[in-house]
Formats: sequence, C-alpha cells, structure tokens
Amino acid sequence: MGLFDGFTGTKRPEKGVQPLSSQEVYQALMAVNRPEASFVVRDGRPDGVDLVCEWRVMNPYWYEHFRIFSEREFYSILMRFDPERKEMRSTDHKWTIDWVRGVPQVVHGAEFERGQAKNVKSVWALRKDEDGKRRWERQATFSTSEMKNPLRKAVTGCGWTWRGVSFGKV
Repeated sequence: MGLFDGFTGTKRPEKGVQPLSSQEVYQALMAVNRPEASFVVRDGRPDGVDLVCEWRVMNPYWYEHFRIFSEREFYSILMRFDPERKEMRSTDHKWTIDWVRGVPQVVHGAEFERGQAKNVKSVWALRKDEDGKRRWERQATFSTSEMKNPLRKAVTGCGWTWRGVSFGKV
C-alpha cells in the first residue's frame, strides 16, 4: 500500500492475480452495467477519456431516487487505461444540477469540482412502530461508493490497480 492510497482511493489487486489485457478489463467494466443500477458505464471518447461512469440522473426511472435527496450534485467518474503499468486511472467530476419542473438540468456557470469524491447521505422519517412509539426509520441512502466499489472490484479482479487521481492528468 502506498503512502497516499487511502486519500486517493487507490486499490491494488490481491497478490498472485495475473493481469489481464486492456480489452478484458474493458469488458469487465462494461459488465458492471445492469438495468437496475443507478449508474451506467459508457464509452468516454466524447469526454476525452476511455470510459465514463455516471449517475442515471437523466433516466426517468431514477428521477425519484435522486429527488428524495433533493440531490443537486451530479457525479461522474472518468477513467483511462494505463496498459504499461496495468492501472486504471480515475478522477471524479462533480457538477451542480437544478431540478426544473421535475427534470434535472445542468446549471450553466455553476460549481464544478475534480478529484476524489466521497459522499454519503441518508433520508430519515419519523414513523410509529407496532407498539405505537415513534421511531426514526431510514427511508433511503445515497452514496458515491455505490458507483465506485463495483468498478474497483472489476479492475482489481482483473489484476490491475485502480489509481485515484486528484491532481494532474488522468
């Protein structure tokens, strides 16, 4: 483990795992896509990287999930292959969005951040239990790790290192 791995979110594969080819890592990352997931992994060439993983904020099925939190932050993970080092370099982007008539829209000229993002939020409600006593009950949780952990697992499972980049080129 490197000195700054904890700060950058860098994860290394277990010892003895043979590194696979870039194409196999690409396929493993694309296999993370699931119809029920709150995020999608897509081609990153339009963004100048190899792959992008982002919340499905624009998907009508997920509107309500993100609106529960009045979520104004839109996260995406930009990834680039480094085949020589057998690393997947990644950086997180955070944009501000507004909900206009129930539809998310990127705010022009709003805040934009780059680096390694960690965000966990929960929504709680006061409910009566079977004894009639009021108790706090968690309704939903929102965490950036829901998106990042499956990606890290896919990359390290292929024998590559997931390298979090906060400064410099991805």
